[in-house]
Amino acid sequence: MRTIRICKQAGSKALQSAVIVAAMPARHRLHALLLIAALASGCATPVAVPMLDLDPARSRIWLIGEVHDNAAQHALRLRALDALLARGERPALLMEQIDRERQSEIDRLLAEARASGRPQDAAPATAQAIAALDGPMSGWDWAYYRPYIERAVTHGLPLVAVNVSRDAARRVIREGLAAQGFDAAVPEPLLSAQAQLIEASHCGMVDAALARRMAAAQVARDQAMARAVQQAAGPALDGAVVLLAGNGHVRRDLGVPRWLAAPLATRAVVVGLVEAGGDDPPGDAGIAPYDLRLETPRQDREDPCAGMGGTRPTSTGVTSPPPAQRQDDKTPR
Repeated sequence: MRTIRICKQAGSKALQSAVIVAAMPARHRLHALLLIAALASGCATPVAVPMLDLDPARSRIWLIGEVHDNAAQHALRLRALDALLARGERPALLMEQIDRERQSEIDRLLAEARASGRPQDAAPATAQAIAALDGPMSGWDWAYYRPYIERAVTHGLPLVAVNVSRDAARRVIREGLAAQGFDAAVPEPLLSAQAQLIEASHCGMVDAALARRMAAAQVARDQAMARAVQQAAGPALDGAVVLLAGNGHVRRDLGVPRWLAAPLATRAVVVGLVEAGGDDPPGDAGIAPYDLRLETPRQDREDPCAGMGGTRPTSTGVTSPPPAQRQDDKTPR
């Protein structure tokens, strides 16, 4: 696993520099395009902001993580996508933020935008899509995700809804994976690790028994995303695919890659975008969570557990439930 630390100058929220701190294994050559000047002391001297280099000659399948509300990480991902589009690639854009049930609505809105003959004017179609997806319980800050939808409209990218809705996740919790069409053969170490992660990130409001049931819903989401990646890649595995999802979903040891067919899992490149000071939650000790791990400054945010009677989550590198989520709705994202 290759780790790149993105630093910020004191008092600034802008990204300032990058320092390579570990070597990347040869079988995954996705790298960051780093324009690094000589640094006199750590990250004190500003240098050019790095860009993810999503080189299609090395891979056309990218699973890119996030801490959902980290603006610096969204900026990095968007630059990476723009660079990929500039190379002429037109990847399918798979988004955790869109539940699978909304696919037909998204398809209709994109088709109308393209039929208008003005796809470069992405604002109206983007606004309609976000209006359709947003709501009091969506939990997503669409200001972060609007640019991705705009790119899909402007460049004619397939925009794929890959998430399992909260209602479907609740059914998994009540009835099990198999009853909802998912693979119930989940290795015990994977399920236990997912449950521990849920306990750690839910403000002390989830006990071990509930965490195990919620872990099944998390597995369902990973399996649904894996199926979407597989379909977008095509039978020959030659389709360009970009999955945008939380770090927990893209992890090679616990998330989507565990449910990909072996040939596709080998071709995919996994990028984790984590916050400085956050430790990767324990998973499979024999598998690195990410092929490339980018550390960015922590986003300034209020304690997500304030007012819930819980304790602040331990530093896991992932986020707690979206802020709009009801206190009695503990279904994980």
